[in-house]
Formats: sequence, structure tokens, C-alpha cells
Amino acid sequence: MTTASSQSLIRLVERNPSISGAEIAAELSPPPQFEHASFESYRPDPDFPSQQAALDRLKEFAGAWRAAQRPGGFFSRKRPARIELPGVYLDGGFGVGKTHLLAALWHVAHGPKYFGTFIEYTALVGALGYQPAVELLRGAKLVCIDEFELDDPGDTMLMTRFLGELMAGGTRVAATSNTPPNALGEGRFAASDFLREIHALSSNFETLRIDGLDYRRRDTEGHAESLSGDADVARTAAALAERGHRVSLDGFDDLIAHLATVHPSKYVKLVTGLEFIALEGVHELTDQNAALRLVAFIDRVYDAEVPIIASGLPLDEVFAADMMAGGYRKKYLRAMSRMIALTTGELPPHD
Repeated sequence: MTTASSQSLIRLVERNPSISGAEIAAELSPPPQFEHASFESYRPDPDFPSQQAALDRLKEFAGAWRAAQRPGGFFSRKRPARIELPGVYLDGGFGVGKTHLLAALWHVAHGPKYFGTFIEYTALVGALGYQPAVELLRGAKLVCIDEFELDDPGDTMLMTRFLGELMAGGTRVAATSNTPPNALGEGRFAASDFLREIHALSSNFETLRIDGLDYRRRDTEGHAESLSGDADVARTAAALAERGHRVSLDGFDDLIAHLATVHPSKYVKLVTGLEFIALEGVHELTDQNAALRLVAFIDRVYDAEVPIIASGLPLDEVFAADMMAGGYRKKYLRAMSRMIALTTGELPPHD
């Protein structure tokens, strides 16, 4: 690699981003690949009727909500017979269209409205403080929460209280997850208080099950692609940089260590402006905290649609067997699915 190429490459480990509560709130909208998601562009798989059923139900959810905003509201003669809960919860596996449907619902909603991941909402509370965050979102017509996965009982109670206050003010909430709301704590925490918090939250939601195949695995061989050696990664990164692309190049261990020094809410700024990410020396992770930080990082990379070039162990094999048998299995499976897409170029417009 030439000196000029070395100087043009970006190092993620040299980025130390900061992010304010106002910046987090301003970013609470669907990621770029769902900018134009709609009910009409969602294509249900005929082999899985639950996809069409979820689509139909979400249209009803949106329709009843809009009816409440018209003169006469729910007391008009057109009021749906169904008793409407303030929230709807899309449960299903990876790549069946949950995020597409969530974004489609957000797009038809009248503002103010917000769309973000669970970690973005907890980061907002952390940056602004609880009551200022509530006041900022108070009055929202719709709050969408993608990947509602609870890894910490404190965050669970925080978000339960937070959403409860918003719902009491008339805000409707839509969320996605890979686990039904009343089972989110299974295999993770056994504290009865934590489970009671989960139950109290789930009672506000109508759960819609969405079955199907992970589209990210349909056109791949089932593994993330990996170059033969670090030198190949370096040459590829340098060649891309020479052609004017914004490319980062880091050692896998260096990146994992750096992620521990950056709050996950700031990971989005780590990848801002990048067109490719190059990683050298990928290997299996044995520390669960490091693995979970990598999951959060991959989520941001996937949202930003930045392809990854890597050497060493294929990225979808980095999680140790004991991790895959534990309570975070579904998080790891989602990350594996996304890493296959990021290294093979399979980045379709639905999630």
C-alpha cells in the first residue's frame, strides 16, 4: 500500500464522536433504505399468510388512528368494531419485512412522529434526562421502535415508564422485535420485578406474528464473504481509496477495543460518510460484552448500507458456540444475517 493510499484511508479507531440529545431526536426517522417504504411496496410471501394478515391489520391500525383525527373520531358511525390498543407489536424472524411495515406505518402517520431503535430512545433519555425527553416527545401522534430487545432490566423499567407516559397522552406506539413482548426476558434475567415490567408493557400492545424466510439468506450461500489475508484487505481498501471512495481500514481487535470506549448511541457517527469498511484479522469472540457491542455496531453499519470487506474468520462465525446457546441468541442471529448481507452485497430494500 502506498503512502498516499495510507493517508487517504480512514481509521475508525481514530474517530471519537459526540452526539447531543437534539441530534439524536433529529435523527429519529427511518434509515435511508426505508425512506420510501410503503404498504403498497411491501410484497407478502404467499407461502406465509401471516405476512398479508399483518399488512391488512396495520392498514386497519392506521385507518382507525386517522379516523380518530377526523370530526366525529371514534364516535362516528364508521368507528371500527375492534377495540384499539394504543400499541401494535410486530413479532417475527429476521428479514420478513417487519422494519419495512413499521416504516410504512410511520410514513402514513401525521406528525409529530418519531422512528428509532430501542437504543436510540434510551440514548435520548440519557442525553437529555428523563423528563426533558418525555416533554420532547409528548404530543407525538406515533412513536415507532425498531428491534425492541431488552438487555438490561434498568432500561426495561425506564422504557416502560417512558412509553406509559406517552401513551397516557394519546401517543400510539408501534414496535418490532424478534420475540413476543411477554417473552422478552426469557433466558436473560429471572428477576420477578423485571418480568412484571415486561408483562405490564406487553398488555398495551396487540401482537402481530409475521412468519417467513430471511430474504438476506435467500440469494447467498449462507456465509459472510472473507478475503484470504490481511494484505488482500489492505490492497482492496487502498485501491478503493485511490478511486476516490471513503474507506476505513482497521484491525478487528482494534475496532472491538475502540467500541468499548464509545457509547453505542454514537456508533452511527463512527460510520458517517463511509462508503466501505475494511477489517483485518477477524476471529471468534469469547467475551459477551464485546460481542454485544459488535451487534450494535453492525446494526448501524447495516442501516447506513456500508459494505464490509474483511479477512480472517467469516464475520457470521465470530460468535462462540456458548454465546449462540444463550439468551442473546436472537440478537446474534440477526447480526449474522446482516453481516452476510454486508459482505456479499445483498442489501435489499426490505427488512
